[in-house]
Amino acid sequence: MSKEILKLNIEKAQMETDRKKEDVKNGVMRQRYHFMPQTGWLNDPNGLIYFRGKYHFFFQHNPYSGFWDSMHWGHAISEDMLHWEYLPPALAPSEVYDDHPKGGCFSGSAIEHDNKLFLMYTGTANKGRGYEQTQCIAYSEDGIHFEKYEGNPVLTAPEGILPDMFRDPKVWKHEDMYYMVCGASRENRGLALLYRSGDMLHWKFFQVLAESRGEWGYMWECPDFYPIGDKYVLTFSPMGAGDHTAVYLVGDFDYKTGRFYPHVSGEINWGFDYYAPQSFPVPDGRRIMAGWSNEWEWMPLWKDWGPTYREGWCGFFNIPLEVRLMEDSTLQFLPIEEIKALRQNPEYLDSLVITEEETELRAGDGVAFELKLKIDLENTDADKLELLLRCGEGKKTVCLFDLENAEMSVDREKADGWSRGISRSVMYLKGKRELDVHILSDRSSLEIFTDNYRNNHSNNIFAGETQNQLKIRAIGGSAVIKEIETYGIKDCYC
Repeated sequence: MSKEILKLNIEKAQMETDRKKEDVKNGVMRQRYHFMPQTGWLNDPNGLIYFRGKYHFFFQHNPYSGFWDSMHWGHAISEDMLHWEYLPPALAPSEVYDDHPKGGCFSGSAIEHDNKLFLMYTGTANKGRGYEQTQCIAYSEDGIHFEKYEGNPVLTAPEGILPDMFRDPKVWKHEDMYYMVCGASRENRGLALLYRSGDMLHWKFFQVLAESRGEWGYMWECPDFYPIGDKYVLTFSPMGAGDHTAVYLVGDFDYKTGRFYPHVSGEINWGFDYYAPQSFPVPDGRRIMAGWSNEWEWMPLWKDWGPTYREGWCGFFNIPLEVRLMEDSTLQFLPIEEIKALRQNPEYLDSLVITEEETELRAGDGVAFELKLKIDLENTDADKLELLLRCGEGKKTVCLFDLENAEMSVDREKADGWSRGISRSVMYLKGKRELDVHILSDRSSLEIFTDNYRNNHSNNIFAGETQNQLKIRAIGGSAVIKEIETYGIKDCYC
């Protein structure tokens, strides 16, 4: 094992970050309150955990450029999941099983074991037989400096599973056993494999936790599995499933057999930019989830991965969400309570009648803001309600609530001269008296939550500072809006 090479590669990556971070910090598209790297590329959240009084976020990271390449694990800690202290990379490629220019230390998870912080990750290498993905262990006494386990890899792809489609372990403990779910592909269908261990180091296959029958793509990336209420939740990001970027299954689980019986499925997010979410429990009992605000299959359809690479960085996380179970076994995904501490310059309106003439609203500086409102469905006769976000210089993002056809859409075709696509979802309006809407805007993203946080759209846009107008209008009648709240949001990266 190459301890010195690991140390050297971490120091090299940190030197690169230190050399560039001040220039990158001044990028005009940098987010104000969403988690992002100091420099370089970010994708999946990894190893999310509350450990020794701090939130730890690890992330897939290329510190050398704003494009995906040889993967490291970036690392940051926080007391509120909003203000972050960046630490040196936790992992860097260094071993025969994880050292390759198009491989490295792929995604995984974290757990406390024997009073140490353990990371379980996918090592990816190519030794002339194509890409091979294996599951590996690293551990730390202080939660900052990590050592790779001498017995790595602890798992290789089982028979019938493609060696380059075996990744993203999520580990947890139940009673005296450790369990791990891993994403895989078999016969061109995605599945989640379940393993267990008595010591976190020696693992045995237990069961196929769940498997696509063709409806959920050919590979399940970044699976997560956890209890909530009296149910269990499996989440994953399916490859080859069209517009589905992050889905959930809710059902029952039997630890004796290792079988999961899902009976509810849903979308975590209907937008184009929500992928690879990972969750973790926090001391106050909440289940918190963070996702990568981007997506593999959609983004390359036009150019690059977003214009931020020109500023020496690319990628950020969506706002952390609290996951809650509803009575009907669907899930809510609420922005964390901590974000309320960032609110400033509040404005309130009890109600507002909206006609076909545009009405302008004010929310902070119109760039980084929060907007909450309710559409009074009983007193609204309009066919549609249109929210025009980040308007200016002939550009806009259009959030449309089509009440006549029960569809919500977010159109970013004219958002910034770069972005494309219209995300769509069905709105279930039967029997509802009102429809709640909650919007979080940042420099390069819009996150829109509706229907009690069960119908959500996250989309990146790269709008300029002068695109700071917010407008609303009705189509085919009038609409009554009530309980309007707007806030500016303080910058976490001053």
